[in-house]
Amino acid sequence: MTVRILVLNGPNLNLLGTRQPEIYGADTLEEIQRRLEQHFAGRDVELRFHQSNHEGEIIEQIHQARTWANGIVLNPGAYSHYSVAIRDAISSVNLPVVEVHLSNIHAREAFRHNLVITPVCVGSVVGFGWRSYLWGIEALLAHLSR
Repeated sequence: MTVRILVLNGPNLNLLGTRQPEIYGADTLEEIQRRLEQHFAGRDVELRFHQSNHEGEIIEQIHQARTWANGIVLNPGAYSHYSVAIRDAISSVNLPVVEVHLSNIHAREAFRHNLVITPVCVGSVVGFGWRSYLWGIEALLAHLSR
């Protein structure tokens, strides 16, 4: 059986590769997606990617995922720190979600330590650059196989 995963990205992640590469790395979002597709090729894993700078569109993607996905890997970007609406969407769809961040948000500015989405996720992977996505997907697959 194929496991279907939505890899959902929030605001400003479309600027990866040029946006503060000393924090977020030099890889573009498209390069990260290609690496993930290559890594999971040949396995029964279907990855669907989406990025939006709009909170409502992210919520719509989460709602739609309940009709086709087995789980979500989510990099909510700055929404991690204040979006109760995204938190509520996650709580409403009965899908496991793994939160990922490229940078180690715990070692950054104090306001980034407040995480409203993390408590409704099955886990999180932070601080490992593009590999946060890779290990987030692997963690989600392990969670789904239990």
